[in-house]
Amino acid sequence: VQLQASGGGLVQAGDSLRLSCAASGRSFRFYTVGWFRQAPGKEREFVAAVRSGGSVAYYVDSVKGRFTISRDNAKNTVYLQMNSLKPEDTAVYYCAAQNYGGTYDDPSNWGYWGQGTQVTVSS
Repeated sequence: VQLQASGGGLVQAGDSLRLSCAASGRSFRFYTVGWFRQAPGKEREFVAAVRSGGSVAYYVDSVKGRFTISRDNAKNTVYLQMNSLKPEDTAVYYCAAQNYGGTYDDPSNWGYWGQGTQVTVSS
């Protein structure tokens, strides 16, 4: 599975952005897909994940109620809708995929990674 993230940009606090993760590969629909982020000087942090069917999703507490992860398996794409953005959301956002379980918040449990897309939120 190859992944490509897009949709980042520079926005003001309170604005919205939608990130996209486009995947190649016929088996994409069987993978759990997630988003991580990494701010300068910090470790990569789990943000959200959606299971293969699209009906089960997980979020880090800091984005619950503001971010929504979804997927369109027909388009091989996963989205991260980010609303009410805060300056602390500033980071490089990465999408990742895996199909073998484990704890989703551990980056080592994700076998496939896309390149990052920069999100910058100004105050």
